[in-house]
Amino acid sequence: MGKMIVRVLLGFLLAFPLAAQAGQQVTSKDALPTWLRNSYTSNRKFIAAAAAKVSEDLYGMRPGAQTEVRTFGQLVGHLANFNYRWCSDAKGEKNPKEDVDFEKVVAKADLVNALNAALTYCDGVYAGLSDANAMDMVQGTKDDGTKTPVLRISRLIINLAHNNEHYGNMVTYMRIKSIVPPSSEPR
Repeated sequence: MGKMIVRVLLGFLLAFPLAAQAGQQVTSKDALPTWLRNSYTSNRKFIAAAAAKVSEDLYGMRPGAQTEVRTFGQLVGHLANFNYRWCSDAKGEKNPKEDVDFEKVVAKADLVNALNAALTYCDGVYAGLSDANAMDMVQGTKDDGTKTPVLRISRLIINLAHNNEHYGNMVTYMRIKSIVPPSSEPR
């Protein structure tokens, strides 16, 4: 996990010159928090749009016969679970949905609502990130429920990386069914 965070941070640092070349204004004050917030905002729109676009009859679809591979609906629930987990860690508060496993929810409307609520919860956390608080230590939740000290920004970086990873999964599921994913729609 440590190697992944280093790789993600390196990727972020390499993105600043590219953003400058693309005409985006990058200043030294809050540069990384601003880039992270903008990246999250773009990705969260695609995730929410994908969840809304796929019809309910495809929410039980798997890309193959393997039962250990999540269905599209389970991916949506998984994203809701982890956005709540990592954003509550970054916010320094108890996960408001820690007693709910959205991967077990099956109705599309309930999953879309859960995902949108989780993303909205994260919006405020990303909005409050700054140079002044990015390096604060917070309690990160491990898979077994125990806590460990982590940097606030690391929770939000891992959340963005995780969201990107699973948006890629969502795109694959959509392409299998000849659905154009939101990130490929004409602008």
